[in-house]
Amino acid sequence: MIRGVRARLTATIVALVVLTAAVLGIGSYLFVDARLHSQALDDARDQARFDLSVLTPPRLGPTPTEDDLAKLAQSFQSRRLETIIDAGPSPPYTSTSSLAGVLSTLPAEMRTFIAQGQIAYAWVPIAGVPSLVVGGPSGGTGPAIYFVRNESTLEATLDQLRLALGVGALVLAALAILAARFLAQGVLAPVEAAADAAERIKRGDRSARLPVTSDDAFGMLADQFNRMAAALDDTIGRLETAQDQNRRFVADVSHELRTPVGALVAEASILRDHLGDLPEASRRAGELIVADIGRLRVLVEELMELSRFDAETEEVQLRQVDLRRLVRDVVAARYPDAVLELPDDRIVLETDPRRLERVLANLLGNAREHAPGALVVVRLRAALDHVSITVADRGPGVPADRLDRIFDRFFMADPSRRGGSGLGLAIAAEHAELLGGRLRARNRDGGGLAIELDLPVTGSLRDGDVAATDGEDRERR
Repeated sequence: MIRGVRARLTATIVALVVLTAAVLGIGSYLFVDARLHSQALDDARDQARFDLSVLTPPRLGPTPTEDDLAKLAQSFQSRRLETIIDAGPSPPYTSTSSLAGVLSTLPAEMRTFIAQGQIAYAWVPIAGVPSLVVGGPSGGTGPAIYFVRNESTLEATLDQLRLALGVGALVLAALAILAARFLAQGVLAPVEAAADAAERIKRGDRSARLPVTSDDAFGMLADQFNRMAAALDDTIGRLETAQDQNRRFVADVSHELRTPVGALVAEASILRDHLGDLPEASRRAGELIVADIGRLRVLVEELMELSRFDAETEEVQLRQVDLRRLVRDVVAARYPDAVLELPDDRIVLETDPRRLERVLANLLGNAREHAPGALVVVRLRAALDHVSITVADRGPGVPADRLDRIFDRFFMADPSRRGGSGLGLAIAAEHAELLGGRLRARNRDGGGLAIELDLPVTGSLRDGDVAATDGEDRERR
């Protein structure tokens, strides 16, 4: 299969040219072939009529003698005519030995026409030479005389014509390929320029435009493309402005809330210490206030963290990290009931442990919130080019139409549950991106959600000192 618009256009043009050349060449050859054979046949019949009426003795009977045939053949030979004389039951007389047996190879219809007093012809090869045989009765009633004409010159002319047409077709095909490539390049140049401009816009160069050099369809395409690019640039600019305003608003609100929320947290801690001194009717309200202030503190901290991501002020601090130990410590602190599946070999990776702990803690927090009491499995796997950490639960999972949005900010897979802020997985995804990895979510067979953190490996994984952690690294919970 021919791929690419340029290749298909070139192939189409070449095919049309070759087809046209083939039709014209074959038609021309057939016409010339028919005309040359017709002219040769007309000349041969006219000559045969003259020879049969003028050179043949007028009183040559149907059964001439040997002397009569010899004289007749001698008169034809003087005019360089090869002849076959069929005088009846006796063997035919031939002017040369090469014509022996030719009479039996002639079509029966030809001999029938001659027996009826008509002139007939046949194109036959004689001793490998293309020949035209024209015959008729001598004097109308005498023996049948066949004149043999060598037509090798005519066939050689046709061979040369075939060769010339074939070479011409090849030359024309080569010229068609060159012309088609040049034409395709010229025709597709505006399309390729549009593709290049679109690629530049995709990479972020919103100033990419096409030159308008004509008033034809390609000029209209370039003008419309430029209008579309300008409109897109304006829309993206307004969206970026709005996004910057939103980010500044979130950052400003988070910063302004930090001080009063800090005060509320301090006051809530005092209130929590004296909840037992409150009357029964007021104690429940106090507990709710303490819990809500705690959630407010978490929300403000998460908003502050997101504002730092938006401001691109976060920096990655790389260290050699024992992934088995880090995963085990985070799980022990955040979700002790989770089941650990760790490899036997130690895995050491150069990464930022603080961000990695944050990602894993948020994934465990998501499992605790949406799958309370269900089985949670934390799995660590290493391959040649990546390391994966998976947190899988047996909770209700996420609807398929919402699965690709769970890493969006403030997204709630279950809007009826308002326990969290909808920022935990978004923050985890931001940290994963800073680490050069990514988060992927999928629903598990049999129910539940699995979120996998993929981290790239840029160098060889080192085992480190296995003996130093021999006692604690061999457990699997």
